[in-house]
Formats: sequence, structure tokens, C-alpha cells
Amino acid sequence: MSETPPEAAVPEEPSYEPAAPAPLGIERIPTGHAEVDAQLERLGDVDHLAADGHVEVYEDVHQGLRAALTALDARPPAPSSSFDNRS
Repeated sequence: MSETPPEAAVPEEPSYEPAAPAPLGIERIPTGHAEVDAQLERLGDVDHLAADGHVEVYEDVHQGLRAALTALDARPPAPSSSFDNRS
């Protein structure tokens, strides 16, 4: 009985092509602060970019959020109410 061994299946070579961009599906909830909300909406741009394009968007949003926080520090303090000045 000379059976020939079945041919071994040759595995397919892995694909090294990047996956197509796909939405992350993360809901962005408005904060009520226009500058911050604009930066959060900018995060939606990554839904249409390949992964190697995300870094640029994230860095841009980070810089925008830092600028919004810095602007809050630069505002003059709110005037105190008459209740704070008790004699």
C-alpha cells in the first residue's frame, strides 16, 4: 500500500495592507464651551483617516484644548458679590 501523502496546504501569505478607515463610533457630547466643543468635533476627522493620520489630528486638538485652558487663566476674575464683603 503505497499511499501518497496528501499535499500540505500552503498557508496564505498575510496581507500587510492597512485596513480602510472606519468610524470609531465614539459619541462626542457638547460641553457648552464653544472653543472646546469645536476641538472635540475636530476629533471626528479621524473617522475618515488612516491610522497614520490620527496623530496630526490628536496633536492639533491637544494644542487647541491647551489654548482654551490658557485663555481661561487669562480672564480677569469675576467681580465679587456684595455678600462677600461683610463687615
